[in-house]
Amino acid sequence: MESLLRHNGMGHFDLLPPFWSLLDVEGITRAWQMRMEIHGDEAAEADEGDPNGEYGPWWHGQWIPFAFDGAGDYLVVDRRSSRCPGRIGHADHETGCSFRHHPMWASLQALLDATASALETGEAVDGYLPVAVDDDELDWEF
Repeated sequence: MESLLRHNGMGHFDLLPPFWSLLDVEGITRAWQMRMEIHGDEAAEADEGDPNGEYGPWWHGQWIPFAFDGAGDYLVVDRRSSRCPGRIGHADHETGCSFRHHPMWASLQALLDATASALETGEAVDGYLPVAVDDDELDWEF
């Protein structure tokens, strides 16, 4: 919420490793609504499976998209009640959602902190190394 109040998205700049751009409020709303329209009935009745597991359904109504890759995929905050509330998932438009176990993906705060630390130190985080392309472009090597 604080990031949205301060920046309201980042446009098409790859701020988060390795190629994710932050959505603005309108983009978050549009992405969530689009995924619900495409998969809404099934998302409402989605088989939760193991809500703490590595994989989730293709889409769930309690996932909030906050970053995009420009190719139809989103990073989501998982708002389902589980042992891991608030964890970050990669909602792939073809294969469904997956969750990584690295501490950087435990929450949005952890992801932003890990990204800031990598940018400040120049050290890799979860295998992603920040690289300045020029004065106003960031890239991530992995």
